[in-house]
Amino acid sequence: MKMEVTELGPMKRALKIEVPAEEVNQRFIRAYTALNKQVRVPGFRPGKAPVPLLEKRYAKAVEEDVIRSLVPDYYDKAIKQAGIVPILVEIPPLERVKIQKDAAFSFTATVEIRPTIQLRDYKAPNPISLKPDKRAVTDEQIDKALEVLREQMAQLHPAAPGSALAEGDYAVVDIEGFLNDHALEGTKKEGHLHKAGSKMSILGIDVDSHIIGNKESDVVDIPQVYPPNHPDPRVAGKTVIFRCALRSIKQKKLAPLDDEFAKDCGPYTSIQDIKDKLRAEMERALKKDIDASYKDTILKRLAEIHHFDLPQTLVERELTAIVRQHLQNRRRKQDDPGNAEAAARTEDMKKLQEEHRPEAERRVKTSLILEAIADKEGLTVTSEDLDAEITRLAAEIKISVEEIRRMIQAGGQDSLDDLRARVLADKTLDFVYRHAVIQG
Repeated sequence: MKMEVTELGPMKRALKIEVPAEEVNQRFIRAYTALNKQVRVPGFRPGKAPVPLLEKRYAKAVEEDVIRSLVPDYYDKAIKQAGIVPILVEIPPLERVKIQKDAAFSFTATVEIRPTIQLRDYKAPNPISLKPDKRAVTDEQIDKALEVLREQMAQLHPAAPGSALAEGDYAVVDIEGFLNDHALEGTKKEGHLHKAGSKMSILGIDVDSHIIGNKESDVVDIPQVYPPNHPDPRVAGKTVIFRCALRSIKQKKLAPLDDEFAKDCGPYTSIQDIKDKLRAEMERALKKDIDASYKDTILKRLAEIHHFDLPQTLVERELTAIVRQHLQNRRRKQDDPGNAEAAARTEDMKKLQEEHRPEAERRVKTSLILEAIADKEGLTVTSEDLDAEITRLAAEIKISVEEIRRMIQAGGQDSLDDLRARVLADKTLDFVYRHAVIQG
């Protein structure tokens, strides 16, 4: 095999690959032998048709088959011989490539490659230096957490007879919509518990301003005007009267923070037991947050001290993924999925891409730096690493490990490669973090 490498840019190469005539002939022989066993030629037994006759009838198809078999094989050999790791490969279409027996076969592959990164300081003798994060769990935070727990354990008791509903009280209400004095199907809710002053709507209706100040058994009518373009034609451009009956008023009663309260919360013997558990949980969460903050600083520092051109193919892939995730998040936040999809179609995509391009470039840059460090340090992903990540993902999104594995298998090799790449990046970042120095 002959090969010529032409530099088309900092990260682009043209590989002109020439396959020897002997190999071309061997591929033609194999192709016609396989074809002879598959086709039926009148007057000849299976597998006994003369090759010249097959060439006359099937030459074009066989040439394409030979090209399909030669190109990937010799492309793989070429990139190994050239010592490059391609990101994007462009091979000319089959109709533009010519091949014939007894002649060498040439084709050109254009590849985009990963940049060469000259790694700078990330471990001793010049490790990354981090400013100390002196945050700590305080007694005040523990007390606030106790109050939250106290609120969660609070019980609702009936308000005193004759009490008026006030902010912070709880109302048990029945509500139903009426149009022209007729009940409107789908607008009825009974026994709904509503916290007065929470500004939470019921059936899309703001009830606080209408029911606060009323007493048990009171009934109020709440008019709701709907716009002419409302999707429900029954109410579009009309006024619906929502009749809201205040069935009962309840008030939250907080238990005293004593040892009896602790026993009601679980396997605790005292308030101090709860405080100790709260402190341990909050300290674990704080350590996780501090570690994440340190690692984010490390990634920013690595990006600042390394300078190289970014492969635009990777940037565009990452940008596409970010924009897609952005649009998906917007759809989930919308009350009306149909309207959300319409908004996504009409959104100025160019502006959205410009907004997220710096983040895409940052992700690609740090990913390439971490890959270079992993390669230099000989870091790899073991089956144990993958199992641990799968277990972590299952716990995080609260589904079984088996289901996570099925999802990965359904995604094929690309899904597994993505998982492996994420695990390797995390492992490499942990390596740099362990070798960093925290000042003071």
